[in-house]
Parts: sequence; C-alpha cells; structure tokens
Amino acid sequence: MIMGLLAFYLRKLYSILRNEILVLPSRVVVVLFCLFLLLLPLFSKDPYMLRILIQASIFAILAASWDLLSGFTGQMNFGHALFFGVGAYTAALLNLHLHVPPWASVPLGALAAVVAGLVIGIPCLRLRGTYLALTTLAFPIILMGIVFSLPGITGGELGVSGISRLSGSRMGDYYITVVLMLGLTTLMWKITDSKTGIIFHAIREDELAVRASGINTTRYKLLAFSLSGFFAGLSGGLYAHFMRIAGPSTLEVGLSFTVVIWAVFGGIVTIYGPVAAVFILFPLLEFLRFWPEYRTLMFAAVILLILLYMPEGLIPWVRDKIEKECPRCKLRNVAVRKTCRVCTASLD
Repeated sequence: MIMGLLAFYLRKLYSILRNEILVLPSRVVVVLFCLFLLLLPLFSKDPYMLRILIQASIFAILAASWDLLSGFTGQMNFGHALFFGVGAYTAALLNLHLHVPPWASVPLGALAAVVAGLVIGIPCLRLRGTYLALTTLAFPIILMGIVFSLPGITGGELGVSGISRLSGSRMGDYYITVVLMLGLTTLMWKITDSKTGIIFHAIREDELAVRASGINTTRYKLLAFSLSGFFAGLSGGLYAHFMRIAGPSTLEVGLSFTVVIWAVFGGIVTIYGPVAAVFILFPLLEFLRFWPEYRTLMFAAVILLILLYMPEGLIPWVRDKIEKECPRCKLRNVAVRKTCRVCTASLD
C-alpha cells in the first residue's frame, strides 16, 4: 500500500512538473532558483557568501511586503522602515529583557508591527498620493526620536545588542531565513492572487468605483497595512536576531527608500519582482565594496539604466521577452509558440 501511495504521488508530481511548471520559462527559473538556494550549502559553506544570502533573504521579505501594500493597493508608503524597525526592536527587547527565545520573539515583533500598521493606516485613510507618502515618511522619524529619548530602554544611538542568535550556526541561520523567505513570499503571492488581491488591485486602479460596488475599502486598506506590517516585522525580527543588534539603522529613511528602489527595479505589482531585485542588487552592492570610490556611482548607473529602458521593471521586461499572453484566455505561453497551449488561439 505504501508503494502504491508513493507511486501515486510521484505520478502527480510528474504531472505538475510537466503540465504546470515546464511549460513556461519563468516557472522553470523560479524552481531552479529555489533549488539553488536550498542546495547551495551542500557545495559551498563560505561564511561570507552565506551571510550575503541570509541578509538578501531577509530584505527580500521586506521588499515584497512593501509591494503588497504600495504596489497592489496604491497606498504609497515612504516610511516602510517603521515596520522593520518595530519588529526588530520588539524582538530584541523581548529577548534581552524577558529572555523570550527567537522562535517566539520574532512573531511577537511582527504582531507589534501589525499594531504599527494600524496606527499608521487609520489616520492615513483619507490621504492619497503625495500627502500619504509624506505622512508615512514622518512616522519612522518620529519613532527614531522616541528611541533617542529613551536610551535606558532602547539603547539610544547604540541600539540594543547582545541578543540571541537565530540558531547555533551560520548554516542554521541560512536555512531558517531562506525557507521562511520562500514560504512567506509565496504566501504573499497567493494573497495577491486571491479575491483579496483582486480587491487590492481594484482599489489601486479606482477606489471610488470599488466603494460604489459595495466593498468596504477602508477595511481592505487597513488589512493591507496590517499584512504588510506583519511581513515587514518578521523580516525586522529575523534581522535583529541574525545581526544580534537592533539600532537606529533599522528605522533610517534611507532604508525606506532602498526598499522602494528594490521594488521599482524588479517590477512592482508582482511580489516576485522585488524579491529578484534584492538578490541581484544586494550582492552587487557587496561586490562593489572592492571599488569604494566608484561604488555609489556604479550602483546608481545600473538603477538609472533599468528605469530608462525598462520602466515597468527588470523582471516583467524579461518575462515579456520570453513569454506571450494569449489574447483569448489570457494564459501565458512560450514566446516561440504560434498558438496558445490551451485554447489554440493564434498568438501572432
């Protein structure tokens, strides 16, 4: 019986690979990318490389969470570092003072970030565009002022240090962050692909029309702020326990703008675009440390080239080059095909 069940699941896996994954280059690339991350430590245990990929995984969660809020609902958030910093500080303080282990302090930090999302979302419900962006930008600055004014609790400019590590080894840290990154970004993508995601997108396109159709847009915007805060708070808690410090750098305005750059570079309203951008730009920035005098210039040049020639982002541009969308059933096909793989409509 066990052999029969095993054979059944193997046939099912083969069917999924053949009919769902191998039919599109983008899906093949995603599978290969996941396998690369999961199998890399079997071939190389270089601590520096693992450190870069751990940090890239943490920031990929942060970038995807920004896209979930600002990309899909249009609620432009220029203070996304607030969620990251709240998650980092909460996890660090709980671990340091109450000795809460990382597996509990990180989720509790994420819940604190959800509260921060509601604190921001409620007063910002009536704001749009530039006014919303500037208002969200003010919140991490306000929190940073509170951090500096309470050095006995927050550590002031030095931050909170001496907290527990995620695990007992670099390899353990790597697999915890990578597996969480793959799982959480997949969850965010599934949210955007659900009915809730459709409503988020509709709010971005025309909130008045969505409200006229009887949908409570206020509830969905608060939900977007809360979900985004939760995922960003998780990344902040992971960062604090990996770096073993939570300081003012987790609330800096520069971090908020870096997240926006990652999202725009990879392609907003995709979730996978910002993730890919982090894994391209973050290692690139580390590599350019060998040329410190040209580092910022070369990084800015790469960003400008993408924005000039690929305004929708790098990943959507590449995907449109290797795949076509069927005009009838809207399913994607390999670019070399002449007819749709499902409805056989002409793709020319």
